[in-house]
Amino acid sequence: MLFNRALSSLAKHAAAPLALCCLLLSTVAIADDVGKLRSFGNRAVNHVSTYKVYKYRQADGVTAFSDAMPHNQSYEIMELSCYACNENSTINWQRTGLFKDEYEKTISVAATTYGVDQALVRAVIHAESGFNALARSRKGAIGLMQLMPGTASDMGVNPDNIEENIKGGVKYLALMLDRFQGDITLATAAYNAGPGAVSKYNGIPPFSETQTYVKRVKVLHERYKAQT
Repeated sequence: MLFNRALSSLAKHAAAPLALCCLLLSTVAIADDVGKLRSFGNRAVNHVSTYKVYKYRQADGVTAFSDAMPHNQSYEIMELSCYACNENSTINWQRTGLFKDEYEKTISVAATTYGVDQALVRAVIHAESGFNALARSRKGAIGLMQLMPGTASDMGVNPDNIEENIKGGVKYLALMLDRFQGDITLATAAYNAGPGAVSKYNGIPPFSETQTYVKRVKVLHERYKAQT
């Protein structure tokens, strides 16, 4: 029942992506003032790159996304970034060490509760934070599954608590899987870039970071599955 209520609540906001770890929003009042942005900064490895996407509301009220700055109206800049998103990463994702046993009970309980493959949960945690429970982004994303405070609140969890952080992230991932009919590729793209962006482009958004993220999550998912 709680899961269904959460799904209904999120459905009301389907047009706009939720602010997860990898979706950092900076509101800009006037189109000519891009403001100051801070990229995802909990990892110094490989100097994580970012990709700017402009989010704005069209005259008909529909939320739009563009890589070109809209003119003469307010907009938000979405600056995307995460541990596994850097195109220039020197990590060999086919061989990098896996976290096979960490948080085993918590992941098992959350995965069973929300019907998500445990191997996929581990892959997402690996991609989001490298299993660093103390990971923080400069925009406030927290913990293993890099939940923004607003998303954590929507999921009904305390993101500073490891068990609740995992529970909230898995619950949100389950919502994305439900929304995209079990399509793992689209669900993980939505975890990174937001469900609104995935719906707009009817697939993986044309953001290099999101495309990189999805590919690496897939690699990690397959490797974690092979361990079970």
